[in-house]
Amino acid sequence: MGISKAFVASLLISLFLIQLVQASYPNELTDAGIDNKDAPTKIDCGVACAARCKLSKRPNLCNRACGTCCGRCNCVPPGTSGNYESCACYAEMTTRDNKKKCP
Repeated sequence: MGISKAFVASLLISLFLIQLVQASYPNELTDAGIDNKDAPTKIDCGVACAARCKLSKRPNLCNRACGTCCGRCNCVPPGTSGNYESCACYAEMTTRDNKKKCP
């Protein structure tokens, strides 16, 4: 009789913990689904990088680096320079020499 009470108690605790985890991460399962309307849309990196690099002295190099960063981060800071606070991922990427990768 004691074993069945322990089993029922552990089963109830397990169910409670599962419910608690699901409440903590409500969109975890829907994010993996196909039809998620809350998922961020992919930006057009070509247009965003063309705007970012339009005043660059080396536009081809700027567009290539910007395109790589945009593809990984799915964002490009506004304007032609600076404004890195609006896209933290873009600002944190560095080259092998620890220089900023993204223009």
